[in-house]
Amino acid sequence: MGEIIKVGMADLQVTKYPNSLTTLGLGSCVGICLYDKKTKVIGMAHVMLPSSKQIRNNKNKNKFADTALILMIEEMKKKGTVPRNLVAKIAGGAKMFNFNSNSESMNVGQRNSEAVRELLKLLKIKLIADDCGGNFGRTIIFDSENGGLQIKTIGHGIETI
Repeated sequence: MGEIIKVGMADLQVTKYPNSLTTLGLGSCVGICLYDKKTKVIGMAHVMLPSSKQIRNNKNKNKFADTALILMIEEMKKKGTVPRNLVAKIAGGAKMFNFNSNSESMNVGQRNSEAVRELLKLLKIKLIADDCGGNFGRTIIFDSENGGLQIKTIGHGIETI
């Protein structure tokens, strides 16, 4: 068993076997997990917002789905990953607050998970598991040995996808 490396909010980390990656408190944020089974290199990003394009202060590229995913792939390539070998798992994207408005723009979690799915499709990275939505937070642990993603939720238990 290797080291468990923490991924903070608006952060990303890349490592390889035998290490694991974890992030805490995914509410409306989405945890993007990429796995290369040939090299056992993994990456995780804890993204807060779908796009860097509408935000003025977008210096932290790890905060946004559109920029964090690209940066994570670049870091994984430095550790020997070939992008065509990557598969993805995502978790989070919850609706943490009820607003009186039915406006989709207020549901940041849904917008985050949709943006991640679209970007993965555009980059031709197969999304093989998805635990998004609901109204509860998640903590995730990503295993480099087999690409298993353990999801812990209060009131919903623990599952591995």
